Amino acid sequence: MSKRDYYEVLGVSKGSSQDEIKKAYRKVAMQYHPDRNPGDKAAEEKFKEAAEAYEVLSDQDKRAQYDRFGHAGLSGNGRGPGGYNTDDIFSQFGDIFGDDIFGSFFGGGGGRRGGGQRTRGTRGSNLRIKLKLNYEEIAKGVTKQIKVKKYVSCNTCSGSGAKDKGSIQTCSTCGGSGQVRKVTSTFLGQMQTVTTCPTCNGEGSIVTAKCTACKGEGRVYGEETVTLEIPAGVQEGMQLSVGGRGNAGERGGPPGDLIVLIEEEQHKELHREGLNVAYELHISFTDAVFGLQAEVPTIDGKARIKIPAGTQSGKIFRLKGKGFPAVNSYEKGDQLIYVSVWTPQHLSSEEKLVLEKLQTSPNFKPQPEKSDKSFFDKVKEMFS
Repeated sequence: MSKRDYYEVLGVSKGSSQDEIKKAYRKVAMQYHPDRNPGDKAAEEKFKEAAEAYEVLSDQDKRAQYDRFGHAGLSGNGRGPGGYNTDDIFSQFGDIFGDDIFGSFFGGGGGRRGGGQRTRGTRGSNLRIKLKLNYEEIAKGVTKQIKVKKYVSCNTCSGSGAKDKGSIQTCSTCGGSGQVRKVTSTFLGQMQTVTTCPTCNGEGSIVTAKCTACKGEGRVYGEETVTLEIPAGVQEGMQLSVGGRGNAGERGGPPGDLIVLIEEEQHKELHREGLNVAYELHISFTDAVFGLQAEVPTIDGKARIKIPAGTQSGKIFRLKGKGFPAVNSYEKGDQLIYVSVWTPQHLSSEEKLVLEKLQTSPNFKPQPEKSDKSFFDKVKEMFS
């Protein structure tokens, strides 16, 4: 089943601000929250679908990519409703709903189901890289394995930042919840507020002895081999977002995303114009008079075309479907072949005599037919 439009999922327009998107997500998430819809699988799927939509639309890079290329432009970043679990979503709810509001609305727990621990550490930053592709790779799609220098999780402490397991202790201030509750008396009665624990900064635990390899960060600078699935039809300047493959987070925090900027490797003979591919075919004066079978390069090899006798310079031939595919549809471009008749610049005495005899022949006088397109019409057709 195809994915629904992310804006439709949250009930907002394409021009909505980040605040409007955040408010819309909060409303939808509350409506379909599993605690309010126990045992309702359909509601749970809509809850996950809303989380996926918000993950993309709340990120400027991902949103721009989605607006331009749709779901296909995210290149595996959109995990889909089946790719989310409720713990992933709840671990980030404090940032969206606020600990005090979310906790009181759903009966406590600080945005966690069953009183579980908060996510430890700090989220890693996004990482940007450039990837150069040739025309064949762009036309067919390609799987690339590249080595990326970035922060990776520390193998010595498994990302915890602690010297050993005994060096991680439950925070005594919050008891491991990552939050502290405060009850104050007002003229309306007692009011309870929930805030992030100041001792452990909401992590629920503290490190008493740091890992010597990463100095307590839980990550080190290193290298990782990343597999990229590049869809067919990408273009110069397009950005693909790969979730979770950016810099590792600190002290077990979630990783950032990997943003891949597409660059096109220029072809020796072909030129790209949108979905179409252009090629300039130079033929001799005699070939234009008598016609010929010409071999021309295409994205995926060679092709033969017939140049009929009397072909004029500037004539455009079209090879249907020999261009680039569109990323988000079944549309495919064509290859346009622009014929340029080559005028000789150096002639022998004998060649000049032959041409001088033909110069006055009525068949050598320019006689364009009314059906022939003008130069400007041909240029317009070439790049349409």
